[in-house]
Amino acid sequence: MAATFTREYQGTQVPEAGTYAIDQGHTTIEFVGRHLMITKVRGRFTGFEGQLVVGQAPEDSSVEVTIQTASVDSSDEKRDGHLRSADFLDVETYPTISFRSTKVAVGRDGSAKVTGDLTIKDVTRPVTLDVEFEGSQGDPWGGQRLGFSASAEIDREDWGLTWNVALETGGVLVGKKIRLEFNVEAVRQ
Repeated sequence: MAATFTREYQGTQVPEAGTYAIDQGHTTIEFVGRHLMITKVRGRFTGFEGQLVVGQAPEDSSVEVTIQTASVDSSDEKRDGHLRSADFLDVETYPTISFRSTKVAVGRDGSAKVTGDLTIKDVTRPVTLDVEFEGSQGDPWGGQRLGFSASAEIDREDWGLTWNVALETGGVLVGKKIRLEFNVEAVRQ
């Protein structure tokens, strides 16, 4: 049986302190937006890297992630081309999106709020992620892994992603609110 690598901190289980690299093969960075105001369209980014630093006190932890904008994948080639264009991500001019935490607040139930600076198209604004620690586990190669899930809702227009088309019946083609969803597996360095 593989070992788990947690410790108790103020009555809740938290990961062992240390630096963990995000495992790209076992992590998803996804987004959900509305199309025609009636359906949800899901996409993801397949190119990214980052690290988590778990502090002795969880509040001293940090996270940093860099996402390659050209790696956007919504399962539709035409839509992906439009998302890469100057109408949206403008991947030629802005090849990355970044998130760098500025504050970690841990609740009594073990959940956390991670606030940080999200930069898209050279616009940096604060975002707070709702984070759940999913656990830790030893892997068959002697490594220590941990898992987190996180989510937040943003208004894409706050980052200059304002392209849209008004619909004859009211509303718009693309919703302003975007839900960000992260399922992260990281390995201790």
